[in-house]
Amino acid sequence: MTRGTRKVNRPATRHAAAGTAVGAGSNLRAMDPRTGLPVVGMVGAGQLARMTYQAAIALGQSLRILAGSPDDGAALVAAEVVLGDHTSYADLAGFAAGCDVLTFDHEHVPTELVRKLADEGHAVCPPAEALRYAQDKQAMRERLAELGVPVPRWARVSSVAELAAFGTGVGWPVVLKAARGGYDGKGVWVVEAAPDAAPIVASGVPLIAEERVLLVRELSALVARSPYGQGAAWPVVETVQADGICVEVLAPAPALPTELAERAQALALRIAAELGVVGVLAVELFETAGGRLLVNELAMRPHNSGHWTIEGARTSQFEQHLRAVLDYPLGSTTLAAPAVAMANVLGDQSSGDQSSSDRSRGAGIDERVHHLMARWPDAKIHLYGKAIRPGRKVGHVTVLGADLAEVRERAVAAARYLSGGVLP
Repeated sequence: MTRGTRKVNRPATRHAAAGTAVGAGSNLRAMDPRTGLPVVGMVGAGQLARMTYQAAIALGQSLRILAGSPDDGAALVAAEVVLGDHTSYADLAGFAAGCDVLTFDHEHVPTELVRKLADEGHAVCPPAEALRYAQDKQAMRERLAELGVPVPRWARVSSVAELAAFGTGVGWPVVLKAARGGYDGKGVWVVEAAPDAAPIVASGVPLIAEERVLLVRELSALVARSPYGQGAAWPVVETVQADGICVEVLAPAPALPTELAERAQALALRIAAELGVVGVLAVELFETAGGRLLVNELAMRPHNSGHWTIEGARTSQFEQHLRAVLDYPLGSTTLAAPAVAMANVLGDQSSGDQSSSDRSRGAGIDERVHHLMARWPDAKIHLYGKAIRPGRKVGHVTVLGADLAEVRERAVAAARYLSGGVLP
């Protein structure tokens, strides 16, 4: 689903003078002389940057990567990698000087540095004013409340007494979250009683407390928005969680009423517009009894719940993110098959017994890939070039077909085999 389609009439390409403040969609300043196309810079070199780089190749776009280490997943495959620290303004500014537009593989760049880059004339997508709501859960909850967006009941807590008062009001257990920096279950605690949280509160980490929602399932509404204001939404998906980690994504979400799916898409597009997001936005949702939707988290970048789009949608989230930050018209988000299932490949517990050298080489993976391809020839494998550790996402498998139950079974079996070498 796309909205706001336009005809684009771009000015003839030319270089702007050094230091001129320009943005995506205007006369760009760092055009790649080899291709005549703009240069996108991505801060961070994890699997999201790695898959964005693959999308950039097909588009003929130049994607520069700012990596913290030459062993980062994207740094292993990208042609143009700059080593630097995403918390250093000097490193960020030096990197941005060779790019037409800057975007992110993660949300850990300090907001004040993102704002300073924009003040110095660099095009940054999403802008600091939007990105802060993905970086700070308290700021996000406050802003969504102002917009009338439904969220779980929550409160900022800085003492055990405040947590006790909140828990008394909403009921125990409650969910305690670090206001900044948590992901994949990290920085999230389920607390049965206020005294249990004393060590967490004493750590000095800014915290918010939320009611523990009785939910039917978790959904994700993935959208993209361009500087022009065009929006596009993929079909709403169901995300299956285990220990705070997404392990499966089912597209479209099974048995989701059309009205509820459209409401989730409209809500995500509205949030993107209200917050001024440019690029991909993932709105993670709780579906509760009676068809009520609550916003749980926001991510302003390509997201794990959208990896299925590489094969499963006409336009992948990675291509769409590039289109959006460059202010190109957005692509079709329709499904490529009636049913798509994606399963994450996690490092199994035995991987913790391997030596670091074995883990870095991915011992056993080559043989598993060989057998997986033979047994499930329709499964599409994506490995991220990451060292294997227990519970760590190191890849994913996607299967397309006509029946969701069947493709889910194949995707899960293939991912588990790739992870632990065990056939179903």
